[in-house]
Amino acid sequence: MIDGVKIKQLRKFADDRGFFAEILKFGEETFHEIKQTSYTETFPGVIKAFHWHKKQWDIWFVCRGNAQVVLHDLRENSATKGQTQVIFAGENNPVVIAIPPGVVHGYRVLGNEKVGMFYHTSEPYDSQNPDEERIAFNDPMIGFDWGTKNR
Repeated sequence: MIDGVKIKQLRKFADDRGFFAEILKFGEETFHEIKQTSYTETFPGVIKAFHWHKKQWDIWFVCRGNAQVVLHDLRENSATKGQTQVIFAGENNPVVIAIPPGVVHGYRVLGNEKVGMFYHTSEPYDSQNPDEERIAFNDPMIGFDWGTKNR
């Protein structure tokens, strides 16, 4: 696991009416001050990768469909610099992922359904001075193979 990345496995409280789950909660290790919440939907087969932030924490929750989330540590002073981590997130594995600044992140939609994802950020988006650096999904520095591994 990449140093500083936190993952919370969601617990669903279900009954005959449906279910309830706590996503973010003050005091938990996945919680960070939230200054913006956004929602995105992504079509099947799409890869949205990669980007990273200098100051901002991202907290991701895939609430619809399933995604292969890929993280890569760029931080110079990190014990896990250069390491890549893969997390399967979504309906089949409901998790919250807290991604620290300096950790590259992206995802691929799995299956035939759209992915719906809430992402909470510790900084508001500033279009005049965005805290966002981009890296191509197939950048050789990361060298991630996005293909499904048949076993």
